[in-house]
Amino acid sequence: MTTTTVLTFYILFTSLLVNNTIAHTNDRETPELVVGINISSSKGTIFEGSSLPLPSHQELLTFIDQRLAVIYPIIQKFKSIITSDPLGITSSWVGSDICNYKGFYCDSPPDNKSALAVASIDFNGFQLSAPTLDGFLDQLPDIALFHANSNNFGGTISPSIAKLPYLYELDISNNQFSGPFPVAVLGMDGLTFLDIRFNFFTGAVPAQIFTQNLDVLFINNNNFMQRLPDISSTHILYLTLANNKFTGPIPRSIFKAMSSLTEVLLLNNQLTGCLPYEIGLLEEAIVFDIGDNQLTGRLPFSLGCLSKVEQLNFAGNKLFGAIPDVLCLLESLVNVSLSNNYFTHVGPFCRILIRKGVIDVRNNCIPGLPFQRNVTDCAIFFAHPRFCPRMWSYTCIPCEIPGFSSSNSYVPQVAPSP
Repeated sequence: MTTTTVLTFYILFTSLLVNNTIAHTNDRETPELVVGINISSSKGTIFEGSSLPLPSHQELLTFIDQRLAVIYPIIQKFKSIITSDPLGITSSWVGSDICNYKGFYCDSPPDNKSALAVASIDFNGFQLSAPTLDGFLDQLPDIALFHANSNNFGGTISPSIAKLPYLYELDISNNQFSGPFPVAVLGMDGLTFLDIRFNFFTGAVPAQIFTQNLDVLFINNNNFMQRLPDISSTHILYLTLANNKFTGPIPRSIFKAMSSLTEVLLLNNQLTGCLPYEIGLLEEAIVFDIGDNQLTGRLPFSLGCLSKVEQLNFAGNKLFGAIPDVLCLLESLVNVSLSNNYFTHVGPFCRILIRKGVIDVRNNCIPGLPFQRNVTDCAIFFAHPRFCPRMWSYTCIPCEIPGFSSSNSYVPQVAPSP
C-alpha cells in the first residue's frame, strides 16, 4: 500500500469522525435509541442498520415520543408478513411519522396525558392478508380500539391480548380466524365491544362471556357447536348468535336475562323444543329472529307483551296451532314471517295484517288461504303428536293489553315448574 493511499484513508476517517461528533452535538436533546435498548426520555431515535426490516439506506429516524419508537419495529415486522395489499395501504407505513400511517391513530394514553401513542387502529375494509395477528396486536401496549373487519387475517387470537390494559373495542369480523373461542377476552374487564362474526371459530362459547360487562357481543356466522347456556343475567345490549350450530331447547332463563336487548338473533341454528312463556319478557326487543331452526309447539300469548317489536321471524320451523290474535294487536309491527310452519288457524286481527302484507303465512296448513302446504304434507305432520311442557302457561299474558283479556288472572313473572 502506497503512502498516498494511506494518507487518503486517514483523511476520510478523520472527516467521518468529525462529522459524527458534530451530529451528536447537534442532537444532544434527542437521545439515541438503538433497537433493543430501553430509554427513559419521552423522545426516541432509531439508527437504522440493524437486522430488523427497516429502510435499506442508512438514516436516523427521530420519533416525537418513546412509545412510538418502541412500536415502530413491531409495525415493520407485521408489514413484512403481509402477503397481499391490493389497496396499497402499507405504502404509507414508512418513516417515523407513525401517526400518519394509514389506519393508525394516535392520542394521549390514560397513564400519561403529555405522551403520544397509537391508541386505535382501523383496518376496516383494507383487504390485507396476513397469516396471523400474533406479535402485532398483542404487542401494542396503548391500544384502545382495534377494528379489522373485512380483511384476510388468519390463525388464532393470542392469549397475550389479555394484557392490553386499555383495549375496549375489538372487531375482527369477516376474516379467516379459526380455533376455539378466544378465551383471553374473558379476563378483560374493560372490554365492552366484541365482534368476531363471519370467521371459522369452533367449539363452545364460555358461559362467562354472557355475564361479562359487554354492551355488544356479535358471534354469529361461525361454527360454534353447543347447547345454549343457561344465563341468569347479562349486561349485553346487542347480541347475535345466528348462523352457528347451537342445539337443544332455548333455556327459560335466557329471556329474562336478555330483557334489555333490542335485538335477539338466533336464526339458522339447530335449536329444538318449544318456545317458553318467558319469551314475553323481552320488553325492549325491536327485532326477534328465531327462523330456520327445528322449534315446535304453539306460539305463546306472551308475545303480545313485546310492545316495541317491529320485526318477528319464526319462519322455517315446525310450529303449529293457532296464530294468537294478541300478537297481531302489537302496534309497532312492520314485518312478521310465519311461513314454512304448520299453523292451522288465524283470527280476525291477524287476517287484517295478512291482507296488508305485514304477516307472511305462506306454506302453512291454514284452510281458505292461498299458497299453503298440500293436505298430504299437513296430514303427515299431524300424524305424529307433539307435546310441550307447561302448556298451561301458553295463554298467560304478563302485561296489560288494551282490547284483549287473558283467561288467566294470575300471571307469574317466571312460569313455575308444574
